[in-house]
Amino acid sequence: MITARLAVAVAALGLTVTVLAACTTTAPTRAAGPSPTSTAVPVTAAEPTPTPSSTESPEADSCSRLSEVISHTDGLYLQRQGALRDRGAREFAQGEVGVDENGTPVTYTVAPGDVEAVVAERLCAYPNLGSMNHRRDIHPGQVLWLTPNPDTPWVDYYGPHDAPAGFLQIPYQQAIEAAGRAVDAGDIRTVQRIWNDTLRPMFSNQTTIDAVQKVVDAGDLDALRQLFS
Repeated sequence: MITARLAVAVAALGLTVTVLAACTTTAPTRAAGPSPTSTAVPVTAAEPTPTPSSTESPEADSCSRLSEVISHTDGLYLQRQGALRDRGAREFAQGEVGVDENGTPVTYTVAPGDVEAVVAERLCAYPNLGSMNHRRDIHPGQVLWLTPNPDTPWVDYYGPHDAPAGFLQIPYQQAIEAAGRAVDAGDIRTVQRIWNDTLRPMFSNQTTIDAVQKVVDAGDLDALRQLFS
């Protein structure tokens, strides 16, 4: 009996010694040396953002508004509203601009590869320069007249303003183009013949007929150019 108790006491003593040894064991230490530090990243001081001066405008090359051609007479007389401005040659608008004594664009000579919408953008104009010059599209070498004379009549390339349903547009446009070529060649008699024999019967508005007839009979090339070229 005493022997059994002694064995239990010895076992308990051994367990206590083991626990105390574990509690007093010194944890391993890191080898001596400099502690690690984070790598420094060089920082470049931010340069101040330049601000435009009072004399510079970020919109200097933009159009404040587009110039347009309007009519208050059913297309018989045209007038340009808003100033045209040559913003410089660019891709698809490489042609030559003719200006008046004030530097305002008055003509544009189409260059190879030009696109009407881009030409109009260059000039701050609505893209109707081709039809205003009696053409479905523009072509190299063509001189576009940019500002109509509001005192000279003009006829629509696509047909008379009051054209009836079923109007034959193709023969009308072919006659307009033929008259335009004659104007460019200075052949007034051919222009008069085309108007009298072909175009005039296609119009029904007497006011328009009388206004155009007056210009055709007078034979003024500038006025005829506005009519047909």
